Amino acid sequence: MTDNARKVALVTGGARGIGREIATTLANDYKVVITWNTTQPIGLPAGVRALQFDLTDEGSCAEVIDNVTTAEGRLDLIVNNAGVVAASPADTFDSGVYRHLLDVNLLVPHALLAAALPYLDPGANVISISSMNADLPPRDAVLYGASKAALNLWTRGMAKELGTRGIRVNAVAPGAINIPEEPRSNELTQAFVDLTALGRIGRPRDIASAVAFLASDAASFITGTVLTVSGGYRL
Repeated sequence: MTDNARKVALVTGGARGIGREIATTLANDYKVVITWNTTQPIGLPAGVRALQFDLTDEGSCAEVIDNVTTAEGRLDLIVNNAGVVAASPADTFDSGVYRHLLDVNLLVPHALLAAALPYLDPGANVISISSMNADLPPRDAVLYGASKAALNLWTRGMAKELGTRGIRVNAVAPGAINIPEEPRSNELTQAFVDLTALGRIGRPRDIASAVAFLASDAASFITGTVLTVSGGYRL
């Protein structure tokens, strides 16, 4: 495949953790562009380019799509990985924090898709990173779970809306994943392991592999699906 014909993927929040692993995995088959906001990426693999943007800024999603399509000539895959977690106990209300939570976890994916639609041809994919907390509400962080539940509904709705255009829309819902940059304590890791059927904590590459599968031709008849990748957490 010539470089001009190589598919192009955009991965938001790709500087570290799950996003970085997704970008690294996809770089085997795609030219990859990642976005980052506060964590500057270091030592990106070949074939991965980084853009610094706060995607909640007005117009920034359109700027990202314009940059990618102008520089790369096409866009085939959007991976909505950037996300925010925030505490939201019942006895508090912080409108700035909670609106930012909803902006990043729900509205940014929609803004990116709206800007990208003119460039997405049949066979294109949109894959969002959701969470099992969409169905298992986390104590004292229910608005985070609610934002991911909304993302799941958005995923199904966009799959229905864009199916006739040949664009597939799916999501991956991770279970407990240990991020190398922010490892859990041994005690907390063991607590998650004890609740997981496969008897181990998840790794970023487990999620990256699921994303790569959903983006592949092997998943060409899968859309509107939220794929749980949890090792059997809390079965």
